[in-house]
Amino acid sequence: MVYKKIVSLCQKNDPKAQRELYEMFSPKLYGSCLRYAPNEQEAQDILQDSFITIFKKIDQFKFKGSFEGWCKRITVNTALQRYRGTKVFDLVNEDQIEDVEAVEVEESDDVPLKELLFMVQQLPERYRLVFTMYVMDGYSHKEIAEMMKITLGTSKSNLARARQNLQIMVKSWRESHNSNAS
Repeated sequence: MVYKKIVSLCQKNDPKAQRELYEMFSPKLYGSCLRYAPNEQEAQDILQDSFITIFKKIDQFKFKGSFEGWCKRITVNTALQRYRGTKVFDLVNEDQIEDVEAVEVEESDDVPLKELLFMVQQLPERYRLVFTMYVMDGYSHKEIAEMMKITLGTSKSNLARARQNLQIMVKSWRESHNSNAS
């Protein structure tokens, strides 16, 4: 555990160790922030807020489990708190939801990762958050519902709608890309 000494020093408010920890983990955590934020500026804000929380709560880390996982959880929670104040979730009857797994984004090996990330960032906030948590971070619908204080059905519905929107964006990108290639 390379970072154990650094974390211990951070728990003693050592500024040099804090800088080192930031430099060590900020690239990965920034990647998570980008998936939740609609643009790079907001992602940077979420990252900064996340590190403020990490340094405030670092005494709570007891070296059990992954430190990176602990930091990532704080980052996800920071991103969710940023959007929790706004009313962004559709309330739906769970009986009216189509099977989410039936709505899949087409294979997108031909779409550059940067383009896919841009497309995810263009999703309406409620869809982007659920899509990111479910597809990219591996949370279950139950976990998403609990973390976001929404129903299980709302989580499933927002994921289905996110995937439908992404299918449309990927199709549009392919059509414009193929017409430019001709």
